[in-house]
Amino acid sequence: MTLFEFDRQFDSEANLIVGIDEAGRGPLAGDVYAAAVVFDRETVIGGINDSKKLSPKKREALFDVIKDKALSYSIATATVEEIEELNILEAAMLAMRRAYDGLGIDPDKAVALIDGNRSPKLPCRCQTIIHGDALSQSIAAASVLAKVQRDRYMVELSEKYPEYQFEKHKGYGTKLHYEMIKKYGISEVHRRSFLKNLSEK
Repeated sequence: MTLFEFDRQFDSEANLIVGIDEAGRGPLAGDVYAAAVVFDRETVIGGINDSKKLSPKKREALFDVIKDKALSYSIATATVEEIEELNILEAAMLAMRRAYDGLGIDPDKAVALIDGNRSPKLPCRCQTIIHGDALSQSIAAASVLAKVQRDRYMVELSEKYPEYQFEKHKGYGTKLHYEMIKKYGISEVHRRSFLKNLSEK
């Protein structure tokens, strides 16, 4: 079954299939992103897959294709401050709700397909799908939008905080990133709750 065909299974349940996914739950720094995407029933996005399985160049190319072909799309965030206040799971759910709200669609006509096993509280029917970004075209599209937009944001952060080299690791807990934190301390864009075992310098 193709990713397009997977989504078509839900056509009898709703007029609109909404794919929702997040990017950036694991990193030590930066906001968490989420995206929501709606396609019409005929749209097939060639070459789409879970964003983690695609090269950065392929993701960038698909980013523009998805935005061009979508009936509606929305990308939203939850901030580092919200991550610290709520915890990362609840912050990711908040970003997903914001992404859905940004679509401006009638909830009575929609079913939301959400990657993973937890769903945000939405006004439409929700269906969680484990590994949905590798099964559903709409979830995979949301995965690409969220991942590309977050990577771009981390490159922007690298210009403000060049010492951490965010453009290389995108905030994830790589050896280089930990070395930079130990050298320069924890910045205001780091998630302190993720770094409890590191002392500031």
